[in-house]
Amino acid sequence: MKVGLLTLGCDKNTVDSERYLAELLAHGAQETGDLDEAEVIIVNTCGFIDAAKRESIDAIVQAGRYKTDGVCQAVVAVGCLVQRHKDELAAVLPEVDIFLGAAETDRLVPELTERGLLGDPLADHPGVRVYSGDLPHVRYLKISEGCDHGCAFCAIPLMRGKHRSFALADVVREAQLLELQGAREVNLVAQDLAHYGRDRRDGVGLPELLESLIAETSIPWIRLLYLYSAGLTPRLLELMAGETRILRYLDMPMQHASDAVLKRMRRPERQATQRERIARIRDVVPDVAIRTTCIVGFPGETDDDFQQLLDFLEETRFDRVGAFTYSAQEGTRAWALPDDVPEDVKRERLERLTELQRVITAERYEAHIGKRVRVLVDRPPDVTGRAQARAPWQADDVDGVTRLAGDVRPGDFVEVDMDAVEDDYDFAATAVEVVDLSRGAARPARAGRALPVTTTIGSFGR
Repeated sequence: MKVGLLTLGCDKNTVDSERYLAELLAHGAQETGDLDEAEVIIVNTCGFIDAAKRESIDAIVQAGRYKTDGVCQAVVAVGCLVQRHKDELAAVLPEVDIFLGAAETDRLVPELTERGLLGDPLADHPGVRVYSGDLPHVRYLKISEGCDHGCAFCAIPLMRGKHRSFALADVVREAQLLELQGAREVNLVAQDLAHYGRDRRDGVGLPELLESLIAETSIPWIRLLYLYSAGLTPRLLELMAGETRILRYLDMPMQHASDAVLKRMRRPERQATQRERIARIRDVVPDVAIRTTCIVGFPGETDDDFQQLLDFLEETRFDRVGAFTYSAQEGTRAWALPDDVPEDVKRERLERLTELQRVITAERYEAHIGKRVRVLVDRPPDVTGRAQARAPWQADDVDGVTRLAGDVRPGDFVEVDMDAVEDDYDFAATAVEVVDLSRGAARPARAGRALPVTTTIGSFGR
């Protein structure tokens, strides 16, 4: 069986898809990127906001067309959107043969086997993860599932359930597997990394997990994504400050800065607390890059509330901010609130916030110019001779890229001189030398002229 796999939404979905693929390959399936030849098409859906839901449904409909125009025998919809809306989807998407929610992933192989599309396992399981993208040196490691936070706007607990931490030994083994598969950067993901271990009550938390990853792997870059500021304990901050393999980068969703809006959102922090924690982070971890997320147009958000958010962003000066307009999600606490901010006002506020942060990001990025920085190469030189890389403050897919000319390959770590900011979010750099972190050696990179680049604003859904 040839299987085509479409993954939508966040990187936690990417992890799930890699696990599906590993199990399917163990049963003799072959992955294909050409949906025209796929006999089974699996769509891993996202249900986070309305735009993500529409994208998922469009992808399912498109997959269904291959049952007529291609050789597809079955379309499978899995993941978060299905977890919440299986019955509604089944009523309007007859082209889908199998619906499996995020909590039913163990049924994928049995369902396909029952339909005669899979047989018995042909070989030992190839591992808990099989990579299917184009950046095998950049991987994601999910350390827990679900969420215990009660944010009024968020449906994730309805889709993923309560928070459950994975055993430390299992996480470390998976990290070791990713390293064997070529990972040079591993991004830790969860709904809230800082909650890791709280449910297991064995004294193991995020700092202990990080220490184990440092001791038991040689992965050069470990990045923390999705972490509430309340969980940034002194021990965790000191570990970040002292361990060079843990990148000085934090993705911390704040969502708003008006106390009135934060209260209605059922967020655990208030503006004064946010301000104090950010100051503490920057004091303990110099040069840390902080990314956050904001929602505009939440029910009851006044002009004054929004202005407080803008003032806070200007004062705090995050390195990057992802923002989106509020959309009511059925089943959440905010569903009962009147969605009283007009759509045109939401869009206007989003544009104002985005423009303000564009200027702030450009100014913060200017501070890197003239410095020598170690970057990770993602893509080889193109026809213009430029390779694509990322600095420590540039997370995959959302924070822009660094372009450089030189004799470099994907997975290389390269010392570069930062020359210029291009289009607000990207950098032009000159390669100095390629560093082999596994052996401590280096080779010169044939440095060329650093060229300007174009940029796209990253996804807000990560």
